[in-house]
Amino acid sequence: MGAKANTFNTPGVEEHAHFLKGVEDALKIRQSVIDCFERASLPCITEEERKKILHFVVVGGSSAGVEFAAELHDFVTADLAKLYPSVKDDVSVTLLEAGDHILNMFDTRITKFAEEKFSRDGIKVKTGSQGVKVTAKEISTKERATGQVSSTPYGMCLWATGIGARPEIIEFMKKIGQADRRVLATDEWLRVEGCDGVFALGDFATINQRRIMEDISHIISKADTSKSGTLSLKEFHGVIDDVMERYPQLELHLKSKQMSSIHDLLKNSSGKYSGTEVDIETFKSVLSQADSQMKNLPATAQVAAQQGATLQTVSTI
Repeated sequence: MGAKANTFNTPGVEEHAHFLKGVEDALKIRQSVIDCFERASLPCITEEERKKILHFVVVGGSSAGVEFAAELHDFVTADLAKLYPSVKDDVSVTLLEAGDHILNMFDTRITKFAEEKFSRDGIKVKTGSQGVKVTAKEISTKERATGQVSSTPYGMCLWATGIGARPEIIEFMKKIGQADRRVLATDEWLRVEGCDGVFALGDFATINQRRIMEDISHIISKADTSKSGTLSLKEFHGVIDDVMERYPQLELHLKSKQMSSIHDLLKNSSGKYSGTEVDIETFKSVLSQADSQMKNLPATAQVAAQQGATLQTVSTI
C-alpha cells in the first residue's frame, strides 16, 4: 500500500507540484520536463522567460529529492541537450532544503560528497529555505535565519519533503493502539506491534529496534559464567557474535567510528581492557555508545528491498 507524499498542508502543492510515488508520477514528470523544453524553444519566447521555464525546483533534500535532482541533471545534460541544443545553457536546477544540510539522515561524509558534487555540476543547493506556497509559476520560500519570504519563478516543481500515512493506515493504527504515531511501528522482525500475525515493511512502517541496554543484564549474565565481574576472552567471544547479530546498531556504530571490531572500541575506551580480560562496566559503557547513536532507517527502496528479503527468509523458516 505504501505511504503518500507529505505536503504539510502547504498551499498550492497538491495543485501545482509533482511527486515521486508511483509510475503515473514518473510519466507526468517526464512529460512536464519535455513540455518545458518545447515551450522554451519557441521563437517568441524571450531569454528571461526561457530561463524561468527551464528552472527546475526540487523541494526536499532527503534521499528522494537529492536523487531526483541528480537524475534530472543527467537527463538534461546527456539527452535533452542533444535534442534542444539552443536552450541547454539556460537550464538550471535548484534544490531547496529547510535544514542545514542535504541528506542529514546519513553520514556527514555522504552529505559533504553530495553537496560538493552538486556544486561542481551546477546544481544550486539552498539550505535553510522552506517552501511555504506554490503557484502555477512561482514558489515562495521562507529563510529560516531571517524569516524573509521571497518568490522564485520555475518551469517545474517537484515536492519531495517526506511521506505521511494514508487514511487506511491511520484508521488501522487507531484500532491497534498506535494512534499517536506517525507511521506503523514494528519490531526488528517486521511484526506489527500490537497485532499478532501481521507484518509491515516499506515506507509506511518503521522498525523499533530494541536497545542493547534493555537486555544488558541478560547479556552480562550469559557472558560472565564465572561470576567474576570480568570477562575472559573466551567468555567475551561467547556472546559478542550474538550481540552483533541481534543489535545491528553496534555494527553501524563501528562503521561510523571506522573500526573493524569491537576490540577497537574497547581499546579506545577509558575503561579497563587488558587484551585478555574485559571489565564488565567497560563492556557496558561501550555497548551503550551504540544505543546512543541509533537512528531509524530511511524510507528508501533499498531498505524496503532488504526488509522484503528478511521477511521472505522469516516466512520460510
